Amino acid sequence: MKPIPFDHTWPYEIQMGEIYLSQCPYCKADNVLTHMSEESLQLAKEKVKQRLNVPCCLRTMIILEADEDYFWTNEKLR
Repeated sequence: MKPIPFDHTWPYEIQMGEIYLSQCPYCKADNVLTHMSEESLQLAKEKVKQRLNVPCCLRTMIILEADEDYFWTNEKLR
């Protein structure tokens, strides 16, 4: 399988059990609280595709996999 390029990544943070994006890749809103559960994040870390609905602009990010710092997506975000 072809590796996912780094420009298809977006950083996330976990604070008090909640998953945040420091900035939305689509509308550039700051400190976006996602509705992603820890179970969905764990599945993404296991390379199970997840959909993340970004609440600030109602866009959907397709997460192909995740690591401890980044979501790896199917689209160029940077």
